[in-house]
Amino acid sequence: MTLRGYTPRITGHQCTRILAGSALVLTFFTIGASAQTQPGENKPAPEIYQTFYLSNITQQRDANDIQTDLRNMLPHARMYYVDSQNAISIRGTAEDIQTAQKILSEVDRARKVYRLTYSIIESDDDKTVRTRRISLVVLSGGRTELKQGSRVPIVTGTTDAASSSANTQVQYADVGITIEASLETSENGVHLRTRIEQSSVADEKSSAAAQDPVIHQTSLEGVSSLVAGKPLALGSIDIPGTTHREEIEVVAEPLG
Repeated sequence: MTLRGYTPRITGHQCTRILAGSALVLTFFTIGASAQTQPGENKPAPEIYQTFYLSNITQQRDANDIQTDLRNMLPHARMYYVDSQNAISIRGTAEDIQTAQKILSEVDRARKVYRLTYSIIESDDDKTVRTRRISLVVLSGGRTELKQGSRVPIVTGTTDAASSSANTQVQYADVGITIEASLETSENGVHLRTRIEQSSVADEKSSAAAQDPVIHQTSLEGVSSLVAGKPLALGSIDIPGTTHREEIEVVAEPLG
């Protein structure tokens, strides 16, 4: 006997059972899902565009540093720096634009401005003979250079010396004082990198050529940490041939 009209039940496994003494065969089938439901692919977030204007950029290096920061923090966004406008155009997701805005608000800040006053003090036996002061205004992260003096001609050669149309070749040397200063500020104070060079024409003549001057020169270069408003001695030197001594000090004062 065969059972007809029977619909097998889906149970998660297959089982066949034969009853002794009869022709009844019950077969249970496992019918699995033909395919698992695949989740829909994530659609990319829509992109937007925005231009940010940098208000405190003073050097190309500053713009390069900001671009590098943004590119590392926003690797999927596209950006371009417009040098003539001090602006960065960015195309990315809304989250990218929001992050860029936060980064720029933290790195594009107004820089402090300082007045550096250098004092060149000449003394004799601890008695001040003369004091010369020179002031520079330096932006934090920037550099200022000052030159004061004369240009002294130095004959370097003569062509066709026996001819009436001889040409004399002349070069010029800067004589006087040159000061270069650059500042970096941090939580610990002001860090100054400076170079001071003084030169003068000596009374004696050169042994190589009588028309060439002899130039005396003194140079000081170094890095110092300053406390705003407090003078710092950068160095001192004895003036040859005299009992005088020269000392150079500097003080930094914030402006604004």
